[in-house]
Amino acid sequence: MILGGTYKISATPERVWQALMNPEVLARVLPGCEKLEASPDGSYEARMKVGIAAVKGTYQGRIEILDPIPNELFRLKVDGQGTGGFLNAIGTLSLAAEADGTLVRYAGEAQVGGVIASVGQRLMLAAAKQIINQFFQAFARQLAAGGEAAEEKPAPPAADLPPQES
Repeated sequence: MILGGTYKISATPERVWQALMNPEVLARVLPGCEKLEASPDGSYEARMKVGIAAVKGTYQGRIEILDPIPNELFRLKVDGQGTGGFLNAIGTLSLAAEADGTLVRYAGEAQVGGVIASVGQRLMLAAAKQIINQFFQAFARQLAAGGEAAEEKPAPPAADLPPQES
């Protein structure tokens, strides 16, 4: 599954970068995130609840930030598994300064297997896009509310999508 897109954030690349590197901020804005903790090796351990159609479950995973260029770019590697299957993903996230904020560009590829893959490529792609959009909306609100350390309620669980219609 190939994912990509852009999102505009009304903050400088430096503020966006700081927030993206802060696991406390990310845990508050990532839909379905129950835990996001830094590991001694610089990676993060995560636990999320996700539901796609009738397949719902809790997933444990590892997130690595690779090749960071502060305030500009990093690669992200995600490996996770849970009750409904597994996910392996690699992607790139870049930041570009604009007159009124930062343009965030993301691109990546994910492989999904197990029961969760049975919902079909089209529905999985729609669910992934929805989760990404929910993340960026909550992330932008977090920065607008006062920055990286602002308190906000945790993001709600990743919204369930209805079963795919024929």
